[in-house]
Amino acid sequence: MISDPQKIDAFYKMLVEKNSNYEGIFFVGVKTTGVFCRPTCPAKKPKKENCEFFHTAQEAALASYRPCKRCQPLNHPSYLSPEVKKLVLAIEENPQKRWKDKDFDDLSISANTARRQFKKQFGMTFIEYARARRLGIAFNHIRNGKPIIYTQMDSGFESGNGFRDAFTRTMGAVHKRNADILLLTAKWIETILGPMIAIADEHGLYLLEFVDRRGLEKELENLRAKLSAAIIPGTNSILEQLEAELKDYFEGDLIAFKTPIAERFGTIFQKKVWEHLMKIPFGTTIHYKELATRVGNDKAYRAVARANGANQISILIPCHRVINLNGNLGGYGGGIQRKAWLLELEKRALEKNHLLERQTE
Repeated sequence: MISDPQKIDAFYKMLVEKNSNYEGIFFVGVKTTGVFCRPTCPAKKPKKENCEFFHTAQEAALASYRPCKRCQPLNHPSYLSPEVKKLVLAIEENPQKRWKDKDFDDLSISANTARRQFKKQFGMTFIEYARARRLGIAFNHIRNGKPIIYTQMDSGFESGNGFRDAFTRTMGAVHKRNADILLLTAKWIETILGPMIAIADEHGLYLLEFVDRRGLEKELENLRAKLSAAIIPGTNSILEQLEAELKDYFEGDLIAFKTPIAERFGTIFQKKVWEHLMKIPFGTTIHYKELATRVGNDKAYRAVARANGANQISILIPCHRVINLNGNLGGYGGGIQRKAWLLELEKRALEKNHLLERQTE
């Protein structure tokens, strides 16, 4: 149970606001009803003196609170609507499919709903998403030397002109040399702190960010431009490994990631900062000035802070482990409350790991 008065005040304020950005950061037990809830529970908010706050649902359950039937705190929060989930699954079952209005009727979803929901979640309509998925298949065929005509047919395009126009619009011009084409795959990953987007090729991870990070759209544009690459929805072995490791990390069962990170783009100084970030031990923090000293210039702490902000691989390159000299958390692209939650998670996971090591000695 959380006993820090400042945290209790802050969490109660979040509870009253019902802000979805605070999902997963804490759970609240209500003494008068005996239930525990998410921060966004639609039920009437209790008085502060009737609340107890917990870092995890397990802690609340162990304190004899039962899960709320309205907000279902034992289930991970999902930021994808049921309609979007159903449509994404339908695409993955048959990615070559060309969708028509009657296909939406078969799923009991209107075409307008599909268009609106996808635009809200992914910044593209359902048809654009489905086309991008088909083009991903086509892209792999082309890169592997398969003739254009077979690529067009296998990816569900009836018209050669339509295929070429769609390919060029989404991927850029088809290069004469297939080896010049770089395909990056983007995967939506649900976490207890909210959804994240991960981008990787078959060799390494290029980006991992919370989807509500400010400026994410610009980050994606810059990544594509710097690499002259196409980014399409899907998955690969790197993203599957990352998703599995993130699941273990958020459950407190992983203290070291093995997902390979691709060559990062940045200035020499930025790359040096990111290298030192990865040397900060799990479950610990350092301040910006100390990081600047490690980089080689103790007066460059503001530049270090900017380099932290330019990091595009959250958690694996742990910029959340850098705090202010006075002990305040400082900034974080994913939100200051997430930073606090991650640090607390790592502290508990490290303690758990040390306990297991002592038990096996």
